[in-house]
Amino acid sequence: MTLPILTAVTDASWEADLVAGLAGSDLGVTVVRRCVDVADLLAAAAARTAEAVVLSADLRRLDRAALAQLASAGVAVVALVEPGDEPAERRLRQLGVGTVLATDAGAAAIAIALQAAVVTARADALAGPLADPLAALPRLDAPMAGPALPRGGGRIVAIWGPTGAPGRTTVAVGLADEASRMGVSTMLVDADTYGGSIGQVLGFLDESPGLAAATRLAGNGRLDLPALAGLARGTDPWLRVLTGIVRADRWPELSGDAVEAVLDLCRRLATLVVVDCGFSLEQDEEIVYDTAAPRRNAAALAALTAADTILVVGAADPVGMHRLIRGLAEFRELAVTGVPRVVVNKLRRGVTPGDPATELAAALRRHAGVDNPVLLPYDRTALDRAIGVGKSLADVAPGSALRRGLTELAAGVAGVAPPSTQRSRRRVAAWAPAAP
Repeated sequence: MTLPILTAVTDASWEADLVAGLAGSDLGVTVVRRCVDVADLLAAAAARTAEAVVLSADLRRLDRAALAQLASAGVAVVALVEPGDEPAERRLRQLGVGTVLATDAGAAAIAIALQAAVVTARADALAGPLADPLAALPRLDAPMAGPALPRGGGRIVAIWGPTGAPGRTTVAVGLADEASRMGVSTMLVDADTYGGSIGQVLGFLDESPGLAAATRLAGNGRLDLPALAGLARGTDPWLRVLTGIVRADRWPELSGDAVEAVLDLCRRLATLVVVDCGFSLEQDEEIVYDTAAPRRNAAALAALTAADTILVVGAADPVGMHRLIRGLAEFRELAVTGVPRVVVNKLRRGVTPGDPATELAAALRRHAGVDNPVLLPYDRTALDRAIGVGKSLADVAPGSALRRGLTELAAGVAGVAPPSTQRSRRRVAAWAPAAP
């Protein structure tokens, strides 16, 4: 049985020679369709008539979204570049194409590469789902992340919480700022597609492109470490910021695949990557549409999937606790591998009978099975002063109880000693790519 494949090559004469070479010998492949452009290729892939495609690097409108649709259709990709064309090969690698050959490789080598790509794609598909679905559910009482650095070198911390402004951005900004003050190179990313506000909180007056520009470059295969560093705004030598979209209707610019690619590069640029996520986790686009549709919550889901540590933030009042408990039930349905930790923000007396810390901890244990939540006190005066001048809590209220809580939280997440126990200012990493 031969392997059905597609071709999408721009050079007509060379494409004809390739098809003739693949068909003229017993190489184990059969060309079932010769596509003229990306739209034609995606239509053929959606028809499930082939398992692989050989395409040229200069195919117009070939981007990360198109490759994602090919992958979802079960079509493996082998790309061809002109001999010595390193920029084209680098772009394909950055798009996520695993197999890239020179155009003079020959029909036999291309056929072997196509078969190997299909085998790899099938193995990845089988390895994706977990055998035991219960094993995928996160433990909400797990200990704080340790100092071991995963994958690209840096650690991703996603800040998520239910609707109702529980203080996700406050925690994200405070966490990133305090980690950077401990000498940890930190990247703060605003991935909230509903109400991103990190730029305003930090007093950035101009509408810098930030994450939207980074995802655009990632989608075209042109995002690398220098480009990412140029898009991230520096507030001090240890903290850089990728601002979010300035209007909520620009959410289609933050596709899940592109955000995932940006975060992978952030790992290599910073020791700690703090991502402020939107509140919604709905994934019902495939129910509403009968075709592949853009996902409003793709950025948040991509960040939560990539995260090594997830801070689930809720407000310390009856409404906020109700939303937090229901949100935790929704969060448990996500197959994430990151270590989650519950953070109760805006803790204060008066809104809860009795001792608020004791009562809220007991409610979380009883209704959500959560032990040892992080409790952050409410300091409205200090927060008002900070946002009024576009500064951090450490700048305007260094003695604030909220600031002390964020400092301890940052130390635990980053895996460093809190400042009170440090003998000297620790320089964890400079602004250079982390070790792979």
